[in-house]
Order: sequence, then structure tokens, then C-alpha cells
Amino acid sequence: MSDTILQHDRMDDAATLRPRERIVATARDLFHRHGIRAVGVDAIAEAAQSNKMTLYRHFRSKDELIVECMQRAVDESILWWDQLDAEHPGDPLGQLNAWIACGATCIEADERGCEMATAAIDLAEDDHPARRVIEAGKKSHRDRFVGLCVRARLAEPELVADTLWLLLEGARISRRSAGAEGPSAHFKRMAEAMVAAASEKNTG
Repeated sequence: MSDTILQHDRMDDAATLRPRERIVATARDLFHRHGIRAVGVDAIAEAAQSNKMTLYRHFRSKDELIVECMQRAVDESILWWDQLDAEHPGDPLGQLNAWIACGATCIEADERGCEMATAAIDLAEDDHPARRVIEAGKKSHRDRFVGLCVRARLAEPELVADTLWLLLEGARISRRSAGAEGPSAHFKRMAEAMVAAASEKNTG
């Protein structure tokens, strides 16, 4: 979820970044807004106030740039999880509620959805190196989220974690197709009700 939170900061700071960082920040924004297949290296270089020669000096191909963009998204999400731990130390339910609140904010703020998920849809080739980065990142997120639900002492923590995660992913897709006032507007209430129900079952 950190992709939405940090997206505006990345682009606000892009003009002051060194060329490599500016190219990556620009590519991530363009890929997320228009799709990976729709954006070429010429458009990235121009938007980054650079040129193709500079881009290819840092990245041997567009695919290598895509991999770097996805790895940055994964790295930022890991930092976000670490921040969640730091803000709610020893309080797994507090962390879970913060996750839900952040999810609701992401859904409301960004109709484009998850950066990694939308990229995975664009990358049709199963053997594309960026897909491996995305899959590893998503697995890491799931493992961490299941662990959070276990620590929160929810009944059937793995099932609850997967259900909440699918609810978030589905809500972000619905936000794109049905708008902010559609079913995605109920994500927070539904997620909180699910956690409450799982908590009651565990203590009953």
C-alpha cells in the first residue's frame, strides 16, 4: 500500500533527483498511470528531462528498468511494514487496524490501484524477470500479514489474512471500475467487521 502513499512525494521531488533516480521515479509514475506496455523509453526520457542515451547508460533495456521499478516498490512496502511495527509496538490489533485504515486511504486516494498488481497484469510473459520480483514481494507481504493475524490471536488467522487481502485487492479494482462511491467505499467497515468477528470467535 506504500505505493499510493509515496507516489506524490516521489514525483514532487523528481526534479531535484540525480538522473538515475529521476528516471526511475518518472518511469514508475508513467507505468502506473498509463501501463507498462503503453509507455516507451522515449516518453520516459523526455518526462524525466533526460535523453535515451542517459537512460541506457543506467539501464541496459526497458525490461531492466521495469525490474528496478518493481524492486523499489517492494522495498518501499517493506519499509512501510517496518514503520507499522514501530508505530504500534507490541500491539498487533493496533497494527491491523492501522493496516485497514491505510487501505481505506489508498482506495480513496488512488483509482489506479496497486502498482505491483497493475504491473503484473501488463507483464503477460510468465518468465519476465519483473514478475519474479512482484511475486516474491507479494509473498513476503502475505507472510507478514498472516503473521500479524496470528499475533492478533484471530481465529483461523491464515484464512482471515487472505480474505482481508483479497478484499483490499478487490476494492482497489472496484474503485477503478465503479468509482469512489461504489462498493470499495465499504472496505473499511467490512474489514473491521471481519476482524471483530474473528476476534470474537477466538475469545468465545
